[in-house]
Amino acid sequence: MKVLIAEDTKDLNHAVSVLLQREGYDVDQAYDGGQALDAIENTGYDAVILDIMMPVYDGLTVLKKMRQKHILTPVMLLTAKSDVDDRVAGLDAGADDYLPKPFAMKEFLARVRALVRRGGDYSSDMLKFADLCLNGSDLSLSAGNTVRLSIKEYELMRELMLNPGNPLTTEQIIGKVWKGETENGEDAVWLYICYLKNKLRSIVSAVSITGEKGGSFGLFA
Repeated sequence: MKVLIAEDTKDLNHAVSVLLQREGYDVDQAYDGGQALDAIENTGYDAVILDIMMPVYDGLTVLKKMRQKHILTPVMLLTAKSDVDDRVAGLDAGADDYLPKPFAMKEFLARVRALVRRGGDYSSDMLKFADLCLNGSDLSLSAGNTVRLSIKEYELMRELMLNPGNPLTTEQIIGKVWKGETENGEDAVWLYICYLKNKLRSIVSAVSITGEKGGSFGLFA
């Protein structure tokens, strides 16, 4: 598995790279956003790890440029900023995961493993419900229009489409989609439900998601 780590703090970049290499990953390093973007455009990675605060281009700019070029490689953001607004900005830009500094190396490795695993889990998976088509090959959701989903959005929509008309509780969703990874379960589920509601509107789908924060959520046509 080939991973890019883009982090301008050289000691941290080195430590994380050595850790990943010991786990068997092939690691490339970048120390600013320009180097990162060049590497991403010229190399196929299984995962990209971006620090938000970098020179030349910050991590969010690199991420936006990736998604504009339809580069769908899973991305995890690293940053000292743990504010909810920063988290939302990263997820809106197309990030698949978010890890605030300082972090435990064991958690970092677990998240990288999940990121790489999920990036390749759905290559032949396609689901349909009413006017919706969920395509695992490119993580897209289609109806009147088409939109790209992050991995977490994809996993959540997949669970809803596997249970049409049968609402899932917040606890069930946490167990299936987050698998115990999140400490802010109710908030995380609601945030992603809101993302999916917005994307359903953007593709002009007749399908809607019902439910309120902390309750159950279902997909209905």
